[in-house]
Amino acid sequence: MTRPISVQLYTVRDELAADRDAVLSRVAEIGYRAVEPYDPMTDPKGFRRVADDLGLTVSSTHAYALLSEEPARVFDAIATVGTDQVIIPGGIPETEFTTRDGLSRTADLLNGLGEQAAAHGMRIGYHNHWWEIEPEVDGRPAIETLAGLLDPQVFLEIDTYWAAVGGADVPALLGRLAERVLALHVKDGPGVKGEPHVAVGGGVMPVPAILAAAPEAWRVVELDECAGDVFAALAGSHAYLTSLESS
Repeated sequence: MTRPISVQLYTVRDELAADRDAVLSRVAEIGYRAVEPYDPMTDPKGFRRVADDLGLTVSSTHAYALLSEEPARVFDAIATVGTDQVIIPGGIPETEFTTRDGLSRTADLLNGLGEQAAAHGMRIGYHNHWWEIEPEVDGRPAIETLAGLLDPQVFLEIDTYWAAVGGADVPALLGRLAERVLALHVKDGPGVKGEPHVAVGGGVMPVPAILAAAPEAWRVVELDECAGDVFAALAGSHAYLTSLESS
């Protein structure tokens, strides 16, 4: 794996709101060389300037805004932030993942966004939670049935923790989804809903097997809620993942 380890900035959302530049600097000091924004619409030029100064690559970005704002404006902001991988991280009703018709509507939405993204030289991806894993549609977890309905250019960012919480054997799931998966959210914790996350390597997740199942995907660290100091958890996660890559 030659890509740098990335971090989803939602992890430090409160700190980022208070002092963006200081937070990005601290992330870089920990050793991260890539970041994944969750809101590319907030001062994209300023964000890009600071990221460039710190040597931070933008691995991808989440973009809820595509579901509510004028797409061309959103894509322009994403281009300024500096990535071509654009991820829808939710915003689609959970019930849509419980039926074949719902998955067809979801695929139509994502495929349509994919066509618009292609006109801007970008690709659209989808990020899962547990509710795309728990329901079975056509005898498979809903995310797999959805993948079969998506245009080839639409990719998946698999949140490995929520996939496990939803009941998946995550390495096996990644093996079945194969080249559709371009990014992973790598997180750790007790493996149950409602409990805070911990540094990667400090919980129940079989991280080495997960990474081995998708060796070319971006590794994006995220803690939705943190048990303890968030920067210490980010540092521990980076150290653990770096140790795996060097072993």
